[in-house]
Amino acid sequence: MRRRFLPAVAVLIVATVSTSLAAAAGLEDGDSGHRRGGHGAYAIGLWGDLPYSTTQATVGVPNLIADMNRQDLAFTAHDGDLKSGSSECTDAVYTQALSYFNSLRAPAIFTPGDNDWVDCDRTAGYSSLAQLDKERKLFFSTPFTLGQHRLRQDVQSTPLCLGVSGNVPCVENRRWSLGGVTFATLNIQGSCNNLCDTAPDQAEYAARNQADIEWMQQTFDEAKSRRSAAIMFISQADPGWDLTDGTRAPLRDPQTLAETDGQLDGFQEFLVALREQVIAFAKPVAYVHGDSHYFRIDKPFLDSQGRRLENFTRVETFGDHQENGNNDVHWLKVLVNARGREVFTYQPQIVPGNRLAVPAP
Repeated sequence: MRRRFLPAVAVLIVATVSTSLAAAAGLEDGDSGHRRGGHGAYAIGLWGDLPYSTTQATVGVPNLIADMNRQDLAFTAHDGDLKSGSSECTDAVYTQALSYFNSLRAPAIFTPGDNDWVDCDRTAGYSSLAQLDKERKLFFSTPFTLGQHRLRQDVQSTPLCLGVSGNVPCVENRRWSLGGVTFATLNIQGSCNNLCDTAPDQAEYAARNQADIEWMQQTFDEAKSRRSAAIMFISQADPGWDLTDGTRAPLRDPQTLAETDGQLDGFQEFLVALREQVIAFAKPVAYVHGDSHYFRIDKPFLDSQGRRLENFTRVETFGDHQENGNNDVHWLKVLVNARGREVFTYQPQIVPGNRLAVPAP
């Protein structure tokens, strides 16, 4: 979690973006083998950076989960940060999250956040690598998602990442396809992707960064082989995309993708590789993240000539702002249309029980 954000929250809702798909892949229930694939449209739920306080944990998130469970979702995805960056990384944090995910009716996907492991070094007696090992064991021990119904996923099983004992598989990096769209998670973190903050780890970063780049490139290859109409990536970090919003992310030259503030840059190599793939793919690519706690849907990615990449959409989920209780404990519904032109349509879901400034009528 970065510490330089503005405390106030603003919500930018860019006009809905629509997306189109081709053939269906199939959603599999890990217990029964039931398939829910098809050629029709479906909906998914996105959330993250929650809970950051006791109020959010005991009231806000249960309200959010109940709201998700009332809707017909193909799957849900939490883009990391199960707690605030300054709180202790107790076992209760992880078991509480596991309880949340398994209370969701739809398959529940999760990708780790820096508050869950990178920032655990801020508290004496904790090791970031040990906490990541713990998350890998608890949340990613099988090729299935969490949730009351489960989806089988492809797993990055090559031992490219680092754990306490050395090289380990990056089992948190997952990929799956549904209704002509390819989805993937990537373990990309705030706190400079583990290059700054307390006890930065250059070796861990270098290994995981190369694994993320490889998984991202393989995801494009998989999408092309499947003739997928679109790709959605889900990760935690807001890497910064341009020169417009230094209060929430690193300022970055949008053409070279180099960070401009002189700080260690944990994202440029990945972003350069991503841009190359986005341009070559040509079809819609959505990139979902949390981290900077400012719900928005926009198009901040430019090519090396300064032209906007029309097929790329950044999606940042609601979250955090514990100073306002449950004010930002909401989620984003994404409609996926297998035959539309733009593929994804975004519908913010303001949980009625979590409305604070303007209570629900």
